[in-house]
Amino acid sequence: MTKILIIQTAFIGDVILATALVEQIKAHFPEAQIDFLLRKGNESLLTNHPFIHRLYVFDKKNKRASFFENLKSIRAARYDILFNLQRYFSAGLFAMFSKARVKIGFDKNPLSFFYTKRIKHIIGDGSHEIDRNLKLLTAIFDDIKGRKLPRLYPADTDYQNLPTAQTYVCFAPASVWATKQLPPHKWVELAKKIPTDQAIYLIGAKSDAALCEQIITQAQRANMHNSAGKFSFLQSAALMQQATMNYVNDSAPLHIASAVNAPVTAFFCSTVPSFGFTPLSDVSVIKEVATGLDCRPCGLHGYKSCPKGHFKCGEIEL
Repeated sequence: MTKILIIQTAFIGDVILATALVEQIKAHFPEAQIDFLLRKGNESLLTNHPFIHRLYVFDKKNKRASFFENLKSIRAARYDILFNLQRYFSAGLFAMFSKARVKIGFDKNPLSFFYTKRIKHIIGDGSHEIDRNLKLLTAIFDDIKGRKLPRLYPADTDYQNLPTAQTYVCFAPASVWATKQLPPHKWVELAKKIPTDQAIYLIGAKSDAALCEQIITQAQRANMHNSAGKFSFLQSAALMQQATMNYVNDSAPLHIASAVNAPVTAFFCSTVPSFGFTPLSDVSVIKEVATGLDCRPCGLHGYKSCPKGHFKCGEIEL
């Protein structure tokens, strides 16, 4: 039996996109044991995943102890193949000391010279991040089976207590980066455009509840529900899958929608679709400012505030 470890210790969306590798590996090697290393806080994304045998959880708040604890287990497992999707030093250390027989990863990792196979990672050439990730697989096979999609697996219990008597849409108005967020007044404008016979569920982390409440208060529209912090990742995925439309930023909920093939409208403010993080659902709409801004994009990940002070890229026509 082939034993394979995937390392992706970045953010929620990065873990979701990495599941496309899991799907492809399982399609080519049905009997393989696939394990996954991710950062603490993201583990519930892969709860009960049918293709993942074991999860390693790297606690970055207790980095040193967690690193050695996980590394000990990884070395004992003696993996045949290790795929490192993360481009930062600590993930490179896991790969370097893993004792895996074959190590495959991106050349941007500062420790990539220890890899068996290094793959170029280029952002901005129009490739999707999933295509970039799947290039790692060319070291062991050439053909891609089926669609190149991420996949999450909500359980039956995740679908319990979802709205059943009415149609609804979901808003995911927050992001880790403020310049990736459609401004609150635009969410209010959007809420007023949604037919009144449809409910609106505002979703996100517990820390997003105040923003969601602000939008609800300003919209003065009936049938809006502040669900921030009330659902797990997989419960949110189930909710989004049943929605008539999901409105999201260039952030994790976009990739959750892709992973359950939920209809999605994605707003790109300071970032641009050509970075390669666009939605992959069958029903996907991308919205961005119609006029050119010489300051856009201002960065790959966004900022806590607009570097120019005007945030014109957030004034997207709805």
